[in-house]
This record gives sequence, C-alpha cells and structure tokens, in this order.
Amino acid sequence: MKLTEKQLKEFNTNGFLVIKNFADEKLCKRILEKAKEHLIKKQVPIETEQEYMNLDKNSITVRRLRQVYDREEVFREWMTNQEIRPILKQVLNDTPVLTLAHHNSIMTKLPHESTRTFWHQDRRYWHFENDDLVSVWLSLGDEFLENGLLEFIPKSHKIKFDKTRFDEADNFLDENNDNKKLIEKKVHQNLSKGDIVLFHCKTLHHASKNSTDEAKISFVYTVRAKSNKPLENTRSDFKEIILD
Repeated sequence: MKLTEKQLKEFNTNGFLVIKNFADEKLCKRILEKAKEHLIKKQVPIETEQEYMNLDKNSITVRRLRQVYDREEVFREWMTNQEIRPILKQVLNDTPVLTLAHHNSIMTKLPHESTRTFWHQDRRYWHFENDDLVSVWLSLGDEFLENGLLEFIPKSHKIKFDKTRFDEADNFLDENNDNKKLIEKKVHQNLSKGDIVLFHCKTLHHASKNSTDEAKISFVYTVRAKSNKPLENTRSDFKEIILD
C-alpha cells in the first residue's frame, strides 16, 4: 500500500496523518490479548505513572510496556508489517529503520489511575543526526477524548521553538502566552481498532487522563531514515531492524 498524493501532502503539511482500518482486526485482537497478559503481570521493563509524574511509588500503575519487540512474536509481526513499508519509505524518502531504543512500546491509559500526558515533541527521546523520525500509533480499541485520545497541533513540526517555551522535562508550557495561542489550534480525530496514526517526532501532541471505566491500550513504534544515523554513545545507538 502507498499513500495517495493528497495523503502524503497532508502528512508533510500537518505533521501527522490518520489512516482508518489499516491493521487486520484479528491481528489487533492477538496483540491486545498478549498486551493484557503482560500488563496484568506488570512484566518489566515498564514505565509507571509514578516515576513519570514523580508520584508516590508505593503503588504501581503501568504507563507503558517497554521493549515489546523482544516480548512476543505477534508484536514483532506488527512492527515488521510488509504492507506499511512502502508508506514509511514515502514519508521518510528513504529506507525505514525500526529503532528499538524507545517508542518500542505498548501504551496504556488505565481507568482513573492514568495521568495527563503533557504537550510535547517526541524529539526529546532521540539522539540522531537529525529529527526526521516518524512514529506509528496503532489503536487497539476505541480512542476518544474521555479515555486519553492523542490531540495534535497541525504544522507544529515546522516551527523552531525557543527553549523558554518548554520546562526542564521538555514539556510545552501551558501557561506560556505564545504557547496558549498555538494550543488553541489543536485538533483530534477519534480512532477505532485497526486505525493508525503516523506522526513526525517534532509534532506537538498530548493526551488527557482516562476518565472512563475501561483501559485504553495502544501500540507505538518509531522509524528513522536509513541515512539518519544514531549518535554514538547515546541511548539511540541501540539495536535496530532495517525494513527493506
């Protein structure tokens, strides 16, 4: 499958693109079943809400299952999906490489226990020669504002921001007046099982906490262009998979 000229223009212009009904429903079901098994066990490595938000560490609420490529065959099956490779080649204009240092994750918004994800750019996680990386977000169920749907700020991947517009954790400051004006331009699109979102690592996005009674579980991984090399002796200088 390839993007249409209109879809490719939309991605390049806005920094993100929703593709409906991309992943097979049976595959999504298998991924979700395995994800729930790991979540119930709180199987490491994980990231918790407590460590992420500097909360009381006496309890553990899983925020993400990390390093999922090496956990289950069905996870690898999705991350090396053949049908999406032509799309990734289009948006990167190069051979895609699956980087496993970060965003190799099952993402969760657990009911009532999850916290807000502040506005940010994913570039903060990476150490490559440039910031042209693209994440693939797979919805494993219904996603909407009340359970923590991603919201995006169109065209924000093309803006050069001053460091004063971010806090020490590289979160985009809500109280900054210039930021407020930009955040007013936020958009969202509800997702269903099998929908995917492609987004540039400089596109500003956030998600509210899950205020429903059901867990929201999603899958995210990131690719770089083959020509965009990781910086030596950084955490991005890690295991990778070339998606020829």
